[in-house]
Amino acid sequence: MSTLSTFTFQPDVQALIELALAEDIGTGDVTSLATVPADRLAEGVMLAKATGVLSGIDVARQVFLTVDPTITFTPLLADGEALSHRTDIANVSGPARSLLTAERTALNFIQRLSGVATQTARYVAGTANTSAHIIDTRKTTPGMRLLEKRAVLHGRGRNHRFGLADGILIKDNHLAAIGGPDRITQAIERARDMAPHTLKVEIEVTSLEELREALDARADIIMLDNMDTPTMAQAVHIRDAHDSHALLEASGGITLERIPDIAATGVDLISVGALTHSSPALDISLDLALT
Repeated sequence: MSTLSTFTFQPDVQALIELALAEDIGTGDVTSLATVPADRLAEGVMLAKATGVLSGIDVARQVFLTVDPTITFTPLLADGEALSHRTDIANVSGPARSLLTAERTALNFIQRLSGVATQTARYVAGTANTSAHIIDTRKTTPGMRLLEKRAVLHGRGRNHRFGLADGILIKDNHLAAIGGPDRITQAIERARDMAPHTLKVEIEVTSLEELREALDARADIIMLDNMDTPTMAQAVHIRDAHDSHALLEASGGITLERIPDIAATGVDLISVGALTHSSPALDISLDLALT
């Protein structure tokens, strides 16, 4: 399992911000240039209009400063903090044209990332009083993976692999490419022989028979793919009786409503693609006024 280190503004994130700004501004913010005097100053407040969890405050700040370094952006909350309706998130001030030009791109980032953090927090709440952990997947918005996985952390979830180089995960299509009745054992043994020893070996199984084979082959993590809840509970019993240290990961068909029952089976991990591919944006706005 990989965990993102303390976040700093990496060049690829800055490049993403510049791409987003270029996409929105094009050859110029013609409305602001045409209607707002060049010397007009303004100030405003960014505020939440829904309940949730904040993520992306530093990204929003960087958007404003990329548009105009003279803008003052003062965060009032930190990423990971709870939001309620009408919660003030940050104060901004500076040239009115610049604030208007940066507004939508900054909001697009912070709304999207706070939506991921908020959805993650809802899933995590469903695991209360169990040892299960909610983890994310690689089903992320292209180019946004670092930020979206960081948003999962802000929602108190955990990160799975960041990319293909971070761990062995043998899925159904890998097994189909290997073929043969012993493909699970073959796959795990090949991974042990060829991959760096620092990497965990995880494999996807679809039945209790495949689970037993994966346990015998000493997989580190076993993904229980699209199993119903009673079968997951059986899988935990089999793992425990096998005296194995392998972690069990529930995956496929995971909904918010199912989380308490799945967590209660004793699985260690619950992977949820919806954290990053289907979370609705959190409603956040920027209200401006003249200084």
